[in-house]
Amino acid sequence: MFESFRRFVSEVSEGDKHPAHFGHNDYRLAAAALLVHAAAIDGDISEAERDKLHAIVRQHFQLDEATTDELVAEATAAENEAVDLYHFTSLINRSLDEDGRRCVVEMMWEIAYADGHVDDFESNLIWRAADLLGISSRERIELGHRVAERRTKGAT
Repeated sequence: MFESFRRFVSEVSEGDKHPAHFGHNDYRLAAAALLVHAAAIDGDISEAERDKLHAIVRQHFQLDEATTDELVAEATAAENEAVDLYHFTSLINRSLDEDGRRCVVEMMWEIAYADGHVDDFESNLIWRAADLLGISSRERIELGHRVAERRTKGAT
């Protein structure tokens, strides 16, 4: 009860601040937070990773540019507050079927490959997230190869 009151007072006192568009139980926010984490895990979000992040979020969730920016900003804030991956992956598990969860892992691979190089931190993150999402090691690796192949074909 106190938390609800605190939130109410906070919203009223912030006046015209734009309220969050995506609820804490929106799987799109959880998936985008995993993508933000994948982009930032190597210590720096490159311009290529930032562009790919926006493109993936916009395309997969069928959002306009302003809503995409809003989701990425909210996902960044949620990711910065998170202590582990479980909060995000458990919500995704409750919200998406296996194909949907596979799609999240594939999007993570796309972010990892955005700068042309998958480092050990990115690979380990995808392994941990895929495991928590119930995606087998074989499927995780196949998804990574599929993304790498698309990049190679697109570069020629």
